[in-house]
Amino acid sequence: MMKNVTIQQKKFIEEYIKTLDGEAACRYAGYKNNNLKELANKMLSDKKIIKAMQGELLSRIPSLRVEKGYIVQKLLQIIEFSLEEEDILDKDGSLTGKRKLRDTSTGLKALENLCKHLGFGLSQEDSYKDAKIITISNLDENKL
Repeated sequence: MMKNVTIQQKKFIEEYIKTLDGEAACRYAGYKNNNLKELANKMLSDKKIIKAMQGELLSRIPSLRVEKGYIVQKLLQIIEFSLEEEDILDKDGSLTGKRKLRDTSTGLKALENLCKHLGFGLSQEDSYKDAKIITISNLDENKL
């Protein structure tokens, strides 16, 4: 992919792709210029360098592909782990409630991302609707 560039330029491109730091990429590639920042800007404007960098990035795309199913599976694992609960028992062993084992913010964020991924987000028209206030007096068992 990087046929029209020198070995030193190849090193620059490889390091720049890793760090996005032009000055450090120049240093790694062995350039001895007094102003590496200026040299990096010049190299990043060079059409030959840009084309070689694009080719290198394109050649790496297949290794970066991640299946959607994998993402969903990992999000579900994070959600389940983060939102895991344990029973709270009284001294007689009777269930009195549940307690979260971990901070739930990570699980809730993963759940939000999963909902977005699956298309459960709100559209502009849906936005927020007025909440119904439910009290004991207007609670209807048939609607639960």
